[in-house]
Amino acid sequence: MASRHDDRVPVGGDAMPSTGRREGLRRHRRALFAVAVILLLAQMTVAMVTTAVEQTPTIDEPVYAGTAVVYVQQHSLRYNPEHPPLGKLIIGAGMLFARPHLDPAFRGDQTELGRHLLYESGNDPWRVMLWARLPVIVLTLLFGLVVLAFTRDLVGRVGALVALALYAFSPDVIAHGSLATLDVPASGFLLTSVWLVWRARRRPRLYVPLAGVALGAAVATKMSTLPAVPVLLLLAVLSVRYAGRAAPVDDGAKEAEAGPPRSAAVTPDRAGGALRLLGTGAAAAAVMAVVAVATVWAAYLAVDPRLRWTPPPDLPAVHGLRALLVDLLPLPQPYRDGMRVQFGFEDTVWQGFLFGRLYRGSLWYYLPAALLVKTPLGMAALWAAGTTVLTAVRRLRPAVPYLLLPPAVLLVAAMNGSRDLGVRYALFVPVFLAVVAGCAVVVRRRWAGIGAAALVLFVAVSSLLTFPYYLPYANEAFGGPAETRLRLHDSNVDWGQDLGRLADRLRQEHPHEKVWLVYKGAGVPAAYGIDAADPRTVPRERVHGLLAVSDTAIAKADARLKALLAGSRPVDDVGHSITIFRRP
Repeated sequence: MASRHDDRVPVGGDAMPSTGRREGLRRHRRALFAVAVILLLAQMTVAMVTTAVEQTPTIDEPVYAGTAVVYVQQHSLRYNPEHPPLGKLIIGAGMLFARPHLDPAFRGDQTELGRHLLYESGNDPWRVMLWARLPVIVLTLLFGLVVLAFTRDLVGRVGALVALALYAFSPDVIAHGSLATLDVPASGFLLTSVWLVWRARRRPRLYVPLAGVALGAAVATKMSTLPAVPVLLLLAVLSVRYAGRAAPVDDGAKEAEAGPPRSAAVTPDRAGGALRLLGTGAAAAAVMAVVAVATVWAAYLAVDPRLRWTPPPDLPAVHGLRALLVDLLPLPQPYRDGMRVQFGFEDTVWQGFLFGRLYRGSLWYYLPAALLVKTPLGMAALWAAGTTVLTAVRRLRPAVPYLLLPPAVLLVAAMNGSRDLGVRYALFVPVFLAVVAGCAVVVRRRWAGIGAAALVLFVAVSSLLTFPYYLPYANEAFGGPAETRLRLHDSNVDWGQDLGRLADRLRQEHPHEKVWLVYKGAGVPAAYGIDAADPRTVPRERVHGLLAVSDTAIAKADARLKALLAGSRPVDDVGHSITIFRRP
């Protein structure tokens, strides 16, 4: 007995170290994974905070910041009805710490409100804007974790790190995630809803209501997410249907399955089961819709529990299907009036600029072309690879409608819009396709892994080289950030963000010189120490010295400004968004 017992000890002794080594290796990999996630999010934090600290207000930010202060201090919905309140409530969370002064008696329009808050109320505009931006920065980082978790659910840790790297190094995500605007929050909430709907394939009772909250948050942030709502509800039906089919069968069902083979034809029992699953899915979609609607109502009630609302006197009239949609939606009256304002914007003829051409109206291919310019080349390659793998690999194919259909529907809707003003209208594309790109690692070939790593490195280098000028980013095929202004305008390159940098450049390198300024933005030059006049208000022969011009103003120059530029020589560049000329 003793000898037999002794013979067993070495066997167990050999197995334990082997098991211990495997467990140690797993812990080591988990630790490396955590370190990689922390490093990626840390560099993104540095990039966004640096950008937020150095940039002056972009065109939309003062409106959102002013509206957020009115929400927090006065509980009034009277400003900025064209956008629902949730994104501005998030911005308002920072205002609770900034505690800016705003005269309760102020009654200007929303543009005047932003100027009054930042420049006419004794507040420090740098401090106010930083606090307005910080909540969006935090939210952007949290959405990075959603990208990570979604991709890990699909393909594991390596793919998740690839997806997070593309998200964390995306110049567009960094640029807009560092601003007090609504584009990143809306895109992130929508991705979160899709991820939760995907998880509902396993636990529908938990994740369907949570997906409804996230969907409602997206709709309560930007109305442009509305076209995705029916898509998400259909995905909820798919998830619940899958969950019902994957549910364990009872013993009686197992015995039936063990019996003689039955015909493959559709039997009444099978048809009834399919109908029951469809009915359950429809009920889940209804629950999700109700929760989403309740979330939108909650956002408005959080601003004003009494929901006081007076429609603006210039509210556009809508007709036909638009009017029917506005009237039928079970959403608060301020939301539906905001939709009328948005439809009014869509009926306006705007100017666009693409590849050096200034035009009126909109081009259906504007957004794809702008994305082609502003997407890092390595990122675009990984998007294509991930899409190919997602559609080709059988076990990943169920995720295709979840990852590709929502951004496709939103992109088609945005391409049919009237405002060719920037890729921010399609910011959901890099957010969703980061997850898609992570699926490329499923290909089990050494060259595929090396290629994916090289492309991620290419994206990282391209992104780091543009630091801290993320807004005017263009990829290397189009000349980089220095040449974006030749191909795009507005929020793609020059959104008024470099007024403070211009002030520093003039003070440090061009002191005591006469300055003329054509500025496109919401900032007040004098508030940053810039003493400049508009050259378009005086005869051309009186304009001498330095002429600083926003690049969007150059792209949209009228005859008078073109004449001024024709007799000037470029001598400096500020942030790739403002060009300084010298006029003799």
